[in-house]
Amino acid sequence: MPDAASASQLTVNIERTGDAVVVRCSGRLIAGINDSLYQQVSPLIPGTKRMVLDLTGLTHMDSMGLGTIVRLYVSTKAAGCALELVNIGAKIRKLLDVTRLLSVFTVCGENDIRIL
Repeated sequence: MPDAASASQLTVNIERTGDAVVVRCSGRLIAGINDSLYQQVSPLIPGTKRMVLDLTGLTHMDSMGLGTIVRLYVSTKAAGCALELVNIGAKIRKLLDVTRLLSVFTVCGENDIRIL
């Protein structure tokens, strides 16, 4: 059984292709870890036309994690960059739906469809 530290770890893998960036998130996007995602991704926003958050490996997101996604959305929008969410799981989709944010985000690439 994994310990609490490894179970709550967020792993971020960033791939840049031209003027697009794919950010693959795995683990849990929760309070105490959420700033890590923003700190890694926000410097990439200037000069990026399209940012894709691939949430395939994201197992849990709390309100702080949701706040981080909204913060990224606001930052990308202000920079003229499109933010897309792909491969969101049922739990994350339900959270976005309950908070009425599902309609705010561009959600695409379901079922492991190639994103770039």
